[in-house]
Order: sequence, then structure tokens, then C-alpha cells
Amino acid sequence: MNQLKKRYLSLDVFRGLDIALMIIVNSPGKEITTFAPLLHAKWHGFTLTDLVFPTFLFIVGNSMSFSMPKYETVSDKIFFTKVVKRTLIIFLLGFLMYWFPFFENGGLKNISDTRIFGVLQRIALCYFFASIVLRFFKTKGVLIFSVIALISYQLALLAFGDYTLAGNAVLKLDAWLIGESHMYHGNGIAFDPEGLLSTLPAIVNIIAGYMAGSFLQKNGQNYKTITRMTFIGVFLIIIALGWNQYFPINKKLWTSSFVLLTIGLDLIILSALVYILDILKEIRWTYFFEILGKNPLFIYLLSELLVTTLYQFKIKGSLAYNWIADNLFVSWLGGYLGSLGFALSIMLSCWVVGYLLNKKEIYIKI
Repeated sequence: MNQLKKRYLSLDVFRGLDIALMIIVNSPGKEITTFAPLLHAKWHGFTLTDLVFPTFLFIVGNSMSFSMPKYETVSDKIFFTKVVKRTLIIFLLGFLMYWFPFFENGGLKNISDTRIFGVLQRIALCYFFASIVLRFFKTKGVLIFSVIALISYQLALLAFGDYTLAGNAVLKLDAWLIGESHMYHGNGIAFDPEGLLSTLPAIVNIIAGYMAGSFLQKNGQNYKTITRMTFIGVFLIIIALGWNQYFPINKKLWTSSFVLLTIGLDLIILSALVYILDILKEIRWTYFFEILGKNPLFIYLLSELLVTTLYQFKIKGSLAYNWIADNLFVSWLGGYLGSLGFALSIMLSCWVVGYLLNKKEIYIKI
């Protein structure tokens, strides 16, 4: 039992670290004065921020390595009922988040322009397909699926477009399937970085997290285990950097080289956490991140709703989001530190809610 608790401690801390960074990068006071590592790469390339979302998928897979064995003895009908239900709930929450606030100008907000795909929607779809692959294929089959998914994704992009923002196959499929009005427009044109086609390689991030979690459970948290995981992580990073010459590392396209790079980094980070928490037993610093890691999806959703709400109200003629950032942070900390301070305030506000839930032992599982 103690060993199981330690494993969940590592998982909670890993999730908490990722959620904290996710909130910070999603809510800068002023994007123009945000420190470079806290911004996504404009197109090809990689920053710290680009690691946040694939890491969350990796951690979802890690969590599945604990939950999936419970379904091994149940029928396919029960298995699919549970998986489909969870998929639909997460997908719907993501959709409702983009539709929020639901009313404007005295009536129901027009749903025809609401974004369909997004962060939670990608988590839902990747969870669904990864669950099916992991249930019906053994380790060799899972690895073969992963290789085929990564290679076929590059071939699809080459066959139906290119690697540019305006000419890629991800954009073309989404535009044909759901229409430009339902796509993300933050890049200047209708293009969704969580588009349907780019979900295919993202499934591999979850699968990798699952296999890492299973490997830890099978081999134990020891020097040999983390050495092997670190070696695999370094090996994947080397392959990613080589593949980058032909298939550029790109978070918004979720390229196959990007998948291997992020999995490699996550394996190294996970190994480091196991070393610090389970071998050295340095756990005095973990409580803050445990709070965020115990209700991750809820806290992430809360942060997005908080930011969206601040954009709905005005203070002295300015949007509440901008007024608070400018007058409470940027005015006395300066542009860069002020933007970071505002983002930290959003994260800490959500942490307080997580703390209160944890104190009452309320853990919202979806």
C-alpha cells in the first residue's frame, strides 16, 4: 500500500507541475511582454510552453496504467460503456467551455460560431482511441500501431498539403468537416492546433505515458528502472532531432518528431521525479503541486472559466482582465514581471480552490 501511495504521489506531483505551468502560460497579463519560454513557438520550433499539453496527455496515459487493469475482466460492453461515457463528458465540457458564457445581448449565444475541437476535446479523443488500442493489442501490437500512426501522419500531410500554416492537411480536413466558423482563429486564419487529423499522432503521447506507468509498476522505482527510462528518453530525443530535418518539430501541427521529442522529455522528467520522491525521499516541497494534481481537469477548467469571465466585464471602461493586469501588476512590476505576476495570481487563485477541495477530501473524477 505504501508503495502504491508513493506512485500516486509521483503522479500527482507530475500532474500538479504541469497544471501549474499550463495555467501560467494560458493567462499572461500581456502576451507582448511575456517571457519567451512562456510562449508557444510561432510555427516550427519548440519552447517550454510547447511541452505542457503533450505532457498532460502523457500523464493521462500514466494514470490509465493504474486504471486499465481493472477493466481486464469486464466484458467489452461494460468497457466501452465506461470509456464512451468518459469521452463524451470530457468532450462536452470542452465544447461548453468555448460556448461560455452561454448568453449575450439578452439571448442565447450563437452556437454556429463555437469552436468544436480544443484541449479537452483532444484529451477525450486521444483517451478514447488509446483505450481501444491498449485493450485489444498486446505490447508489440501497441508499438506497431504507434509507429504506423506517426509515419502515416507524415505521409498524410505530404499527400494532401504541406507543412505551412495555410496549406496543411489538418486545416483542410477541419474546414471540410466542420467549417471555418467552428475552428480556432488565433493564428490569423482558421486553423485548429487541436484539429481532428493531428489527433492521430497525439494518441501516441497517451500510449507512451501508459507504457511508462506500466513499466514502473512492473520493475519498481529503483536506479535500474529510471536509468532505462532515461536512456529511452534520450534515444527518442535523438530520433526526434534527426526526424526534425525532414518533418519539422511543430506543436501546432503536432508533428511526429514533436511527439517523440515530448515523450523523450517526459520520460526524463518522470525519471527525475521518481529519483527525487521515491529514492531520495525528498517530499517536503511536493504539497503545493499535489493540490493541483489531485483535481487536474477541474482546476484547468476553472482557470479557463475564470479568464473567460474576466473578459466579460469592464472596470473603468477596460476589460477586467486587462485592467487588473495593467493596474495591479504591470504598473508596479513592469511589463514582463507584471505579466508573470498576473499569470501567477490566476494560478494561485485556482490553487486555493484546489486546497479547499482537498481539505474536504473532494476529488472530482471525470
